[in-house]
Amino acid sequence: MNPSLAPKRARSGPLVDQIFGILAKSAALLTLALLAAILFSLTVSAWPAIHKYGLSFLTSTVWDPVQEEFGGLVMIYGTVATSLIALLIAVPVSFGIALFLTELSPSWLKRPLGTAIELLAAVPSIVYGMWGLLVFGPVLATYVQTPLQTAFAGVPYLGAFVSGPPVGIGILSAGIILAIMIIPFISAVMRDVFEVTPPMLKESAYGLGATTWEVVSRVVLPYTKTGVIGGIMLGLGRAIGETMAVTFVIGNFNQLDSLSLFQAANSITSALANEFAEAGEGLHQAALMYLGLVLFFITFVILSLSKVLLAQLRKGEGTKT
Repeated sequence: MNPSLAPKRARSGPLVDQIFGILAKSAALLTLALLAAILFSLTVSAWPAIHKYGLSFLTSTVWDPVQEEFGGLVMIYGTVATSLIALLIAVPVSFGIALFLTELSPSWLKRPLGTAIELLAAVPSIVYGMWGLLVFGPVLATYVQTPLQTAFAGVPYLGAFVSGPPVGIGILSAGIILAIMIIPFISAVMRDVFEVTPPMLKESAYGLGATTWEVVSRVVLPYTKTGVIGGIMLGLGRAIGETMAVTFVIGNFNQLDSLSLFQAANSITSALANEFAEAGEGLHQAALMYLGLVLFFITFVILSLSKVLLAQLRKGEGTKT
């Protein structure tokens, strides 16, 4: 067919491009405006508590609505501890899942196994919480906590880490439940970024005699480190912001008696879920909003640290021989 006789597609004019550019810029500015509005509203609502307690709110363990004495250390500790436990469990498991699906799994197993793992992300968080409270908690208390307490009885420090009533709820239980919840997110991102590695790079490494682990550690991970860290940050954000599942299994205890992994505690999200509806206007509500502001800044700090880490990794590219 003569190319000159082919139907010509209409080209968009400068006006359409300008409108598209304005809409895209407006969407970006709207996102920033919403973020600023959320930060401003949280600050205004939390101002009575900020004015009264200042930064001492972050170091106080007292939470007494009757006496109107509030401190957020217990909730902050519970949030950070459960999220770190979740990451320590979920990141290696997710890496193993992604590595198996991209490098080791037979072709007939990749799709059904990947779909089954992704289906875990569709399970409602309240279902995870109920399962953790009714099924996982008793199993953890009977087969993990009780044997550990027996084994480390009288041992300094180690005995304190496993102390507490064997009821199966607490920081460790919440961390494990969070790990199960974020594994599908991290593993899905890792699998996707592993698959975008050019096959020629991996085949060249295999041709030089590299093992599977050497290909992954020296070729795949350096090529996809930005996506891997992004997936981990996605899972961490999911863990920090989770509410219902943590509320079921963390114990909702506003005191910090020990640093035991089985100690019942509280988190920022579970405190907000449990108390916000009943909090009257005044210092109690302001303290809860202060907790929300602290959670906002925790997320911001984690995101900033991830950006710094990525910048350092990029700076170090090409320096190793």
